[in-house]
Amino acid sequence: MNESPPGHQRPSPITAALRRLAGLRYVLSSFLVLFLVWELGVRLFKVPTYLLPPPSVIWIDFSTRYEYVLENTWITTQEIVVGYLTAVVVSVPMAIAIAYSRIVERTLYPLIVFLQIVPKIAIAPLFIIWFGFGFLPKVLLVFLLSFFPIVVSSIAGFKSIGDELMELARSTGASEWMTFRKIRLPHAMPSIFTGLKVAAALSSTAAVVAEFVASDKGLGYLLLRYNGDLETPMVFATIVVLSIVGLIVYYVVELIERIAIPWHVSQRPDGTGLSAG
Repeated sequence: MNESPPGHQRPSPITAALRRLAGLRYVLSSFLVLFLVWELGVRLFKVPTYLLPPPSVIWIDFSTRYEYVLENTWITTQEIVVGYLTAVVVSVPMAIAIAYSRIVERTLYPLIVFLQIVPKIAIAPLFIIWFGFGFLPKVLLVFLLSFFPIVVSSIAGFKSIGDELMELARSTGASEWMTFRKIRLPHAMPSIFTGLKVAAALSSTAAVVAEFVASDKGLGYLLLRYNGDLETPMVFATIVVLSIVGLIVYYVVELIERIAIPWHVSQRPDGTGLSAG
């Protein structure tokens, strides 16, 4: 399963990294063109700064207040990381229990779906009433928004193994633990990481929503404050910083995925699977 086809040689980690870095030039070029068009368009049409500031003005304003922004970035980052990791620790074992037990599935899964359907912005004020204005309600909201994608993807992964493969494992006399470790878990890992990446993308949104509701620090608080003062350049700067934090969390998960399941087709540079036979 993990062997490459005849004549196909897997590139070294250094070669693969250089290829990925070379691919970044297209991304950087597209952003450079976007910022250039943005800068020229705003200045050419004389758009007021409070409506749409050019990138140069955003950078100048950010450079004078970056320490304050970064101080609040650390607060939001802690909320994101703690809430996200808590969701991972809770979701994956729960998905295993649901996948293995019909009774657990019938009792827990409807509750999980219900919690997902309830708008999180409606729950946030309740968290403030119950737990105050501190760190905990923000973490809980990040947890709730990250929880559902992970658990659903994990359940799908654990349940996607064919009956023939499980019968083969039983016929060899493999124990339940051995079957789980050697077959179920590796087979479910791609689906689990799909959920982890979706949740990583949502975690920064959850933290900001929580800070919108009630907070006196964090990037969500800064967005409300700068928006209320019509400091549009700093609104854009804060959005960019928040996006960078979300991207870092996402790509850390993707890096772990590459290390954990290097054999999966999604991790091959050419994106092609192994030929059958």
